Amino acid sequence: MPATRISANLGSLQPMVESAMKEMANTRVVARLWAKDHTLWKPEPTEIANRLGWLGVAEQMREQAGPLRAFAQSVRTAGFRHVVLLGMGGSSLGPEVLRCTFGSAQGSPRLWVLDSTVPGAVREVTQSIHPARTLFILASKSGGTIEVLSLFSHFWNFVARVRGNTGGAQFIAITDPNTGLASLAHERRFRSTFLNPPDIGGRYSVLSYFGLVPAALLGLDLKTLLARGIEMAEACRSTVLLENNPGACLGAKLGILGRAGRDKVTVITSPRVASFGIWVEQLLAESTGKEYRGLIPIAGEPMSAPAIYGKDRLFVYLRLDGDVNARADRHVKALERAGQPVIGLRLRDRYDLGAEFFLWEFATAVAGYFLGINPFDQPNVQESKENTNRILEEVRAQGRLPHEHGASKDGAFADLLRKAAPGQYLAILAYMKPSHQADAAIQTLRRAILTKHHLPTTAGYGPRYLHSTGQLHKGGPNTGLFLQLIERMTPDMKVPGAAYTFGTLAQAQAVGDFQSLQMHQRAVVAVRLGPQPISTIRALARVPREPGSIRRRRSHRKQETTHGKAASKVTR
Repeated sequence: MPATRISANLGSLQPMVESAMKEMANTRVVARLWAKDHTLWKPEPTEIANRLGWLGVAEQMREQAGPLRAFAQSVRTAGFRHVVLLGMGGSSLGPEVLRCTFGSAQGSPRLWVLDSTVPGAVREVTQSIHPARTLFILASKSGGTIEVLSLFSHFWNFVARVRGNTGGAQFIAITDPNTGLASLAHERRFRSTFLNPPDIGGRYSVLSYFGLVPAALLGLDLKTLLARGIEMAEACRSTVLLENNPGACLGAKLGILGRAGRDKVTVITSPRVASFGIWVEQLLAESTGKEYRGLIPIAGEPMSAPAIYGKDRLFVYLRLDGDVNARADRHVKALERAGQPVIGLRLRDRYDLGAEFFLWEFATAVAGYFLGINPFDQPNVQESKENTNRILEEVRAQGRLPHEHGASKDGAFADLLRKAAPGQYLAILAYMKPSHQADAAIQTLRRAILTKHHLPTTAGYGPRYLHSTGQLHKGGPNTGLFLQLIERMTPDMKVPGAAYTFGTLAQAQAVGDFQSLQMHQRAVVAVRLGPQPISTIRALARVPREPGSIRRRRSHRKQETTHGKAASKVTR
């Protein structure tokens, strides 16, 4: 048996899944996936044939567990107290889950994951570390990520000014072979460079060096983590009966139910594995959100009464044995009694995350087959990068950000909510320093939107989400309403050697994404948070509901569907 035990209560939707399983058997989906047959998804092999290395990477990395353990010991022996990982998206979210779930073992350095260009976030890490006793990880598959290189410039200069620093020996790189980052690491004499297998996309890389180097530095048992991943991989082989194949079963449910309108994949977790949601959020959103299709992952949403949820939900419950599960158990049982479809994933202990990582990667690939998309490319992520560069060029030329991204007019958020209709969701995009206070305020807003408007919500910090759910926002179904929350970015911080500051970079990313959402005809509002950002967010939660608005738009949606228009289109 694989480490993760799976159950499902799908009610009247079960025949649909059984039909999908028969289709999988007839088209040999699992065998073709393991054979790396690109025609499973698209006629051409571009960005598929060279993106399937994750299938065997856990087995491949098992040989590196010893050397990585020795490397981590050398870091401890050298007296490093902190490790700061500079990364975005796939290079940071896996390590962040491991950091939140396990913490640092006794004697191991504290890990910081910095995936923000907001000045307050950069300043917080800068002021919290001992610069001469800190190891910095530059993690980037492409080796040219603007956020990572900007953060590197800052910390390189910061370390160089401190007595007792050891220069390049305080930096390591994780990247693909022959990247600009690999060259930089060689030129600056980094302590180590870990060259990752190039046939693995960022969001599928957690069981490669991108996840395992930080895991080793945290003091995790890499052999156990990898063994759980390998165990799950074996359970997903084509030699296993299809109905016993956990990855095939989960993928079929996600894909076929998503195609039928149950596309809000709502992840419920035990408290100790709550951070897993941000990783699976990126995996599902960036992998499936394209060609105006996609699964919309809902992670970290406040729990509510079953009557609040619509018929666009599929609930997945990650339950960790021995955790404080009573509240989540009651919630899930209530959902099942109300007829909502629920999939249960049982974890024996925290190391079963190794199995979960592989399970969800395999299931996402299978879901991509049912959705008819390539689950390994991310065309709109590159679009966002290009938009940021364009905005920065405008700043250099004109000395200011474009005017069209100024403060929204009073009532703009209320106007946005009036567009709400069944099947839609609200994405909260917060360009602010992550903090417990900000998290709590955003949760208050999410709870209000859910209970007042029955509208699912997602929430992400910018610019992190650009490398995560950003692909879904632009390339997925046009069912999203988007709310940008932008703090003042003061006091600002310079980026050494650049013509822009961190605050300008963060705002350029917000502006670029705002314009991109508008170009894709998405409904978006930007709110400047002013001198009291937390109070401003809480005030947004008090926006009243317009009576009957959902019912009126439900009627309009039925009429629209009757006329044969795509159900994902939003009237403006």
